[in-house]
Amino acid sequence: MTALAPSPALTSRPARSPHLLRWLIRLHRPALLSWIAFVLVVGGLLLWVGGPLTDASAEAWKQYRACGAEGCSYDVSAIGRYKDWYNYTTIAVVAAPFLVAAWSGAALVSRELESGTAQLAWTQAVSPARWLAAKLAVPAVLIAVGSGLLAGLHHWAWSTGQGRIDTVKGWHDLGTYAANGTATAAMALAGLVSGAFWGLHKREPFSALLGSLMSTGLLWSLVAIATPHLWPSVSKISSLTHSVPAGSGIVVDQGLVTSTGKHLSGHLCGSDTNVQCRIRYEKLDAVGYYSDYHPQSHYWPLQLTATAIILAVTAALTVAAFRLLKRHTGSAPARKAAAV
Repeated sequence: MTALAPSPALTSRPARSPHLLRWLIRLHRPALLSWIAFVLVVGGLLLWVGGPLTDASAEAWKQYRACGAEGCSYDVSAIGRYKDWYNYTTIAVVAAPFLVAAWSGAALVSRELESGTAQLAWTQAVSPARWLAAKLAVPAVLIAVGSGLLAGLHHWAWSTGQGRIDTVKGWHDLGTYAANGTATAAMALAGLVSGAFWGLHKREPFSALLGSLMSTGLLWSLVAIATPHLWPSVSKISSLTHSVPAGSGIVVDQGLVTSTGKHLSGHLCGSDTNVQCRIRYEKLDAVGYYSDYHPQSHYWPLQLTATAIILAVTAALTVAAFRLLKRHTGSAPARKAAAV
């Protein structure tokens, strides 16, 4: 394995501690400005969605509910405009962790290792560990603040339509659930660290970018699959006269309840007023439906548990990145190598 220690040609420079913060900002200024622009633009759009667009759509729905007669007039475009821009901004917020992962994998670490900028920094009395810590700490603050702000604004924009817009997304809608909570900000930090890890592992921007994107996508997919099981669900029993089991929220399991109290997952047909469904239920000895689900009161327990898991994975990736760096550079600090 090729070591990343400073080259002899560079060790003759005087060991002098650089201003890491100023150096990092200068080196990644385009990315910094792009992130600030992204947060400002998406944040502004969310204020527009939660303010004027929500008010216009709510007024249109008020007109629709009040007319009560065929051929009444209401502002259809206002309803459609709110729906479209709500979806656009939701996608933008959910995409933020992937944008961070792509930049981190392509530029944060791998490009500097490939170009020799990192090795040069290590000859200026900056140890590899301190170099990596600064590379992660400064962007982490900006990413946490920016993604957290976007998630908060999205939650506000969504909440302003509750009870006013008939087609407003439910809290358990996949995109809304992801964009409304703290898990999005945690996932952005995971994308940052994932990019650094793959940059150290591959030391080539394109490979690190792909690895970071795939890792971030895999982590988010696993968290989404595990979400219904992160908190105890509630169970609700309902009559077979209903077409579907009662209970609105994130569904964990649904099925039939037999006369002995046994739960049969699935086997749903519809209301027993339908002859075929009634015959099927009689064969299964079904007397009702059951539904195990998460109501809206479980939103924050689920979000915070998912956030804690993502942050734990992020911490593990951070430790792995520092160990990988140490293995590449050796245990001797760069300042000792520079003094030789």
